[in-house]
Amino acid sequence: MSQVSRTVRIGSSNGLHARPAKMFAAAAKESGIPVTISKGSGEPVNAASILSVISLGAEKGDYVTLTAEGEKADDVLDELVELLTTDHDEN
Repeated sequence: MSQVSRTVRIGSSNGLHARPAKMFAAAAKESGIPVTISKGSGEPVNAASILSVISLGAEKGDYVTLTAEGEKADDVLDELVELLTTDHDEN
């Protein structure tokens, strides 16, 4: 199986805190394939775990790397990248 990675900047003005982290983790879980997220050179964590995602302490402008494995890895990462780069704190 192919493994796909993408590195993106966090778009939410308050970083990956509760609400964006919850949306992101839920989408990762619903994808049905293993997805990890890491910040900088840190260890990758399970992207489907809201606590793991929050524990990264990712702030606006931080770079995170997503990695997914499976047939639909590209599509899944497209969707997750969209969630991470959008500012969910605008409203």
